[in-house]
Amino acid sequence: MAKPRVKVNSAGARAILQSARVRADLEARARRMAAVAGPGMEVESETGPNRARASVRTATSAARRREATEKALTRSIGAGR
Repeated sequence: MAKPRVKVNSAGARAILQSARVRADLEARARRMAAVAGPGMEVESETGPNRARASVRTATSAARRREATEKALTRSIGAGR
């Protein structure tokens, strides 16, 4: 049996990964994670040269303390699925 050959259209894949819909979806997932993690979490998103990305970070010392002791942000990962 012959191996199937796949040729990826890099420009098309990049266009999808940089699209506004993908960025909006990533932002929504990050906001859900931040909400579950509690106060003091900050959502950041941007579109880079290859893809859109979003992240949640601790923005206050109380949030950093909660992450260090209770793993509040780490435990919120399920909300982003």
